Amino acid sequence: MDETRRHALLALARDTILAHLSGAALPPLPDLGPEPQEYGGVFVTLRNAHRLRGCIGEFRSGHQLADAVQRMAVAALSDPRFTRDPVTLREVPSLSIEISVLSPMQRTHTPELLQPGVHGVYLRHHGRGGCFLPQVATEQGWGALEMLSYCCTHKAGLAPDAWKDPETEVYLFTAEVLQEDESSGPGGKSGRPARRREREDAFEAPAGTVVTPSATR
Repeated sequence: MDETRRHALLALARDTILAHLSGAALPPLPDLGPEPQEYGGVFVTLRNAHRLRGCIGEFRSGHQLADAVQRMAVAALSDPRFTRDPVTLREVPSLSIEISVLSPMQRTHTPELLQPGVHGVYLRHHGRGGCFLPQVATEQGWGALEMLSYCCTHKAGLAPDAWKDPETEVYLFTAEVLQEDESSGPGGKSGRPARRREREDAFEAPAGTVVTPSATR
């Protein structure tokens, strides 16, 4: 993704958050040109002094990338974990914004071969599901088996080895992570990619959209 597009998406997310909390009309969507072919979903993560303040995302449902970023920026403000302590307008200048643009999910029958720091994981079993973004394993110092087990227990409410169950569907994906340039401060409009990998060919991806909190913690 080129620098112009990164800047535009990060600026859109910040301007959208400011407008929503101010009760103003949301900013118009920028014209980003052709959609990236590998776009499979979007997550928006909000932090204040490295403290998580919201993380909501979706797997692609046919929306334009800019539209998805704007909707997920608004949705992150309503992360159910922070119902009693929501993000406030006064807090916006201190927020750092991270956008994860996902590759299409690919089903795998060998999830233990996932590469920590490269692959994110989404799994579901009998109506329960959970997701971790690729950067979580690096942040937490996890290996592949730890990432799978924690996704089962902390995100899907399943037994730690549920990923081994033949009835559990496991999907892998990669992400291009956009972050506001630290040299510009939290309110900066500059962005940089923080880890981009080419996705590996695998199997089928699930249909439909999943909107989920806590993909990062």
